[in-house]
Amino acid sequence: MSEEFEIRNKVAESGLINFDLTDLVPKGVRKGIDLKDFLFMEMILKEKDFREKVAAIDVEEYRNAYVYIYNSADAIVPLWAYFLITAKLTEVTKKIVFGNKEDLEVILMHNAVQTHDFEEMRGKRVLVKGCSDKEIPENAYIELVEQLQPIVKSLMFGEACSNVPILKN
Repeated sequence: MSEEFEIRNKVAESGLINFDLTDLVPKGVRKGIDLKDFLFMEMILKEKDFREKVAAIDVEEYRNAYVYIYNSADAIVPLWAYFLITAKLTEVTKKIVFGNKEDLEVILMHNAVQTHDFEEMRGKRVLVKGCSDKEIPENAYIELVEQLQPIVKSLMFGEACSNVPILKN
């Protein structure tokens, strides 16, 4: 093929690093545990009954899962109740958090961004992908900028054909 008709990938030639934050999303099952299911009449914590229900949890159901513990009942639950469930499951799960599924995702992405090695981006032009089929917590983007700002040459958000410049060092 002659050079006159050669198709060139100008984005690849530009030295621009495309970074997709969804690549950091931890893979695995997410499971919720609602404390109301452990309460008498879904509103009163009776210690003996609660301990029996915790003891009856099939830990295999939570093996290698990311677990969030929440309380959908309008009941006051002492902190030790969360301790008991966590102690029961901690050896088989990947992570346990208090809160809803969104809280779990924020914590998982926090850990992923904080522990990722961004060294390959040092001194480079980086474009953070804007569109995704996975939902990413907004806080992950904030933490990503915190990690990248001191090391990248420039940071952009969006797509190669249409991006928003964020910073230049």
